[in-house]
Amino acid sequence: MKTQNFDIIKSSGESVKFSIDKLRASLHKTGADKETIDQIIDKVRDELYQGISTKEIYNRAFALLKKKKSYFASKYKLKKAIYELGPTGFPFERFISELLEYSGYKTNVGQILQGKCVKHEIDVVAHKDNKTSLIECKFHNEQGLNCNVKIPLYINSRYKDVKTHWDAIPKKDTTLTEGWVVTNTRFTEDAIQYGRCCGLYLLSWDYPNNDGLKDRIDRLSLYPITVSTLLTNREKQFLLSRDIVLCRQLIHDKFYLDHLGVSEVRKKKILDEITQLCPNKN
Repeated sequence: MKTQNFDIIKSSGESVKFSIDKLRASLHKTGADKETIDQIIDKVRDELYQGISTKEIYNRAFALLKKKKSYFASKYKLKKAIYELGPTGFPFERFISELLEYSGYKTNVGQILQGKCVKHEIDVVAHKDNKTSLIECKFHNEQGLNCNVKIPLYINSRYKDVKTHWDAIPKKDTTLTEGWVVTNTRFTEDAIQYGRCCGLYLLSWDYPNNDGLKDRIDRLSLYPITVSTLLTNREKQFLLSRDIVLCRQLIHDKFYLDHLGVSEVRKKKILDEITQLCPNKN
């Protein structure tokens, strides 16, 4: 059977045709050289079977990348690493806050704002160029759970309530201009259509096109600490509890590795991996 005729099963349960081009593109983004990518594709192709899951394909490619260089594997596991920011949504909110900070915003997490009718706790309040945006984060720790139209409907009603009160009390230094909905998964078509219609800014794993979460993370080298292939789950949770959500934060706060009792040899390996992920760490 030809490779392109294999049906693979996505995390949502949907059946699609296997695409070598998509696999090659995802491997290319890790920075792996052409020879490494070709070798991995050949091995994965040899192990394909009808109805194989995307998770199985991912696990095989990940293992092969990790064997080559750990930071290749770290970049490849980005989507899974975002899920590992759970089980609660708070580390994801911190992550989005840091992402915006490195994009020139000043942010506050978990701020209470008065609306016309009631008070609202806003996940992230972001300020830039005398303009303020209210950002709500919808985190899912399971693949295949997308945000339907109910999410932006609900967020838009909260935004409008805050904006009505905000506009009634003149602000000298900033104007409330935009509401955002950010998710680590995807939006349904209805959700996107509603967001466009009412003026909400939607940001998901791959939306807007070429400027979704994965694109911004790769472009800015703002990888979550959970991408590390060398830190244990316990160590990652310890760092997240200390608000270390980005790899580049650990470069500046490496003393946390001493608190964890990490040996000097292992510490060097961890920091080498992270430095390769974040070449422009300042």
